[in-house]
This record gives sequence, structure tokens and C-alpha cells, in this order.
Amino acid sequence: MFLKVIRLLAHLLLPLIAKIEINNLDRLPKQGSYVMVANHLGRLDAILAVLLANRSDVVVIIADKYRRYLLWRWLVYMVDGIWINRETTDFRALRQVQKRLEAGHPLGIAPEGTRSPTETLQHGKPGAAFIASRAGAPIVPISMIGTEDSMVRQRLRRGKRLHIKIQVGQPFMLPPMPRHSKGEYLEAQTAEIMCQIAALLPPSYRGVYADHPRVRELLQQQNYQFPPQPPTDTLQTAL
Repeated sequence: MFLKVIRLLAHLLLPLIAKIEINNLDRLPKQGSYVMVANHLGRLDAILAVLLANRSDVVVIIADKYRRYLLWRWLVYMVDGIWINRETTDFRALRQVQKRLEAGHPLGIAPEGTRSPTETLQHGKPGAAFIASRAGAPIVPISMIGTEDSMVRQRLRRGKRLHIKIQVGQPFMLPPMPRHSKGEYLEAQTAEIMCQIAALLPPSYRGVYADHPRVRELLQQQNYQFPPQPPTDTLQTAL
């Protein structure tokens, strides 16, 4: 219920400050579980992920560094969110997320773990690959540009609207996690996830994955050509 209120407020307020263009929104499943993975540029990313999912059962993960703030504790309680320690592999939190996915809930997560200090892709962490493989959920890669905190501050100070572009990639499944060599598996599948995101981004945003051979391979496929076609949806019509 509270997520519905958040989405309603966002629908009313975001169009006042931003033009949001979305490509291929129909690739997001309308039911069942999935793991939405995206690059992380700024504070707006989380609310945009909730809006994209457009479901009241979306799983919200919050870094436990915010637990000391009363407002954040209240918000996490209201959205039935999950606290996670990003400084380590928080298996307790990951098991909670896995149970929600197995119950059919969608999840939005930034594999980088935090906002990128360079505003380009940083090395991914294994949490998203671990969760998706354990739950057997499809992964949907997402790219966002125009949500950088520095850009948001600059444009809003000058009274200019933001211009945010979102690309939804093709859903894909990870192979089952083996009993042995789990570390190697998670490293390889994390690279696959990050390359799928990188292929949806302009070259200047691809960061440490810019020259990865898997990105070049994906870019050669028809569905990953860049620059993209004109947007198929806007915030007002799509969400």
C-alpha cells in the first residue's frame, strides 16, 4: 500500500522536474519474479526502479548505514524493505531476498553496490548473480543516464528540467550454480551481468567494462545497437 503512495507521489512530482524517456519497457515481466539490475549514478535511481517495476510487491533493499536515521527506519518498515550490509557478503539479507523472489516478487538491485564515484560503471559485486542463480529468477538489465547527482543538482539550481533516458534490455537466465568453484562461477556471471548493462549504455558510461570483449559481442547483436531507436514510452504514458 505504501509503495502505491510513493508511486503516486512520484508520478505527480517527477514530471515537474524531469523528462523521462524509456525504451522497451514491455521487456519487464508483469508477473512473477525477476531481478532488475542497473547502473547506479544517483539518488533518483532507486525511485525510478520502483516506478519501472510498477508493482506493489517489489523488493526494496537499503544499505544499513541509513538505519541510524529515524526517517529511513520508518520508510524501510513501511515498504517492508530489507537492510543489507554492503561492506561484506550479507548472507542473512541475501537469504531474505531469495525467499521473496521464490515467492514471486521482483527485485531491483545495483550490482556495483553503491553510487559510482566516477559516474561510469565500476566493478560489479557478486550479490545479484548469487541471488538470481539461487532463486532461479530471470535477470533484466537496465541502463540509466541523466540521474547523476552532480547533474541533478546543477540543472535544478538553474531551474532546468532533467533529461533521463532509460533502456530495458533483454531478460536472460544464468546457468545453475555448480556445487564446486562457486567463486569462479560468481565472478564470471557478475561480469556477464555488468556487460549486459554496459552494452545498453553510451560508450562514455561503460567505465571498467568499456573494452570487455563480451560488451563488443553484445553490441554486435541487433538488440544492443547504440545509439537506440527513439523512446517507446515516457514516464506519463508508460508507468
